[in-house]
Formats: sequence, C-alpha cells, structure tokens
Amino acid sequence: MIIRRAFYHWQFIAAGALPLWLLVGSAIFGSGAWAVLGIFFGAVLIGLGLLLVALVIYARKDVRESRALSYADVGVLTLWHALIIAIPFSTDAAGWLSVLVIIGGLAIFWFVVWELFDAARRRVLAMVDLVEQQANGQSGPATATATHPLPNRSRPHETKPAPTFGRSTKPEVIVIEEKRDRT
Repeated sequence: MIIRRAFYHWQFIAAGALPLWLLVGSAIFGSGAWAVLGIFFGAVLIGLGLLLVALVIYARKDVRESRALSYADVGVLTLWHALIIAIPFSTDAAGWLSVLVIIGGLAIFWFVVWELFDAARRRVLAMVDLVEQQANGQSGPATATATHPLPNRSRPHETKPAPTFGRSTKPEVIVIEEKRDRT
C-alpha cells in the first residue's frame, strides 16, 4: 500500500521532474546542442503526456478516495518512467528509447482510459443493482439506508411512520379508458 500511495503522489511530481531530468541529463551526459534542443521539445510533450495520464488516473473515484494507485497503474508507470529516465544515459540508443517512450505513453494513456471506463461501468452496474433491489422491496446496503428517517429516541426500536397528510395509505388509481373513432 505504501508503494501505491507513493506513486499516487509521484505521478504529479513526475510530470515536471522527468522532463527536467531529460534536459539536465542530456546536457550532463554529452549530447550536442542540437540534440538538447530536440530533447527540449520532446520533454515538453512528455511532460504534457505525463500530466494527462496522471489526470486520467486521478479521475477515477477509487483512486481519489484511497489516494493510492492500483498495482497495474504502478507497474505500467514504473516501466514508462524507467524508459524516460534511461534516455539521457545512452546517447547511442536515445532514438530507440524515445520511440519506446512514445509508444509506451500512448499505450499507457489508452490503458488508463480503459481503467477509467471500467471503474465507471462497475459503479453504474452497482447503482442499477441497488435500484433493482429497492424496486423489488429488498433492503439495500447500509449506505442507502442513511436517507431513511431516524428512529424515535424514546423508543429506539421503533421508527416514526411516514406522514400521510390526510390521505389513506393506499394510493388512489384513476383509470381512463380510451375509445378510438373508426370513421
């Protein structure tokens, strides 16, 4: 859980730190001026991609509530961040690593979008099940009963009946028959 929570905070820091590392690392490890200029534009795009992925992950309610990423998120982000960190170390393989970073970034983006829709689908299905249970007269989960009236304080085992406002407890039904003219 500690690693998942650390990655929750790291993903936002990484949107600024990893592009900065690309610039500083490529200058330190001997890239030419034109290469550093190219890396600058790539670092800006990578920073935007990291921020976009972090925001899509943050959009999931379970991530916001627990303040922790899933293990799948941690795995794919670790791989992607390791590829980004490795770019300045090897100027010979920087081109191939850059291609892997771009392909990995696109794959991770679609992965987290899929996770977002899957989490939303599960929440909608749970809500539909709750509505169906309540429509059938079954009791729902404890969170759904919080809107019911509180029990009477003097007699804790009895609940206060709902007000009828002068009506009977059975609803009145009016049936209107429709006849069509066949002229």
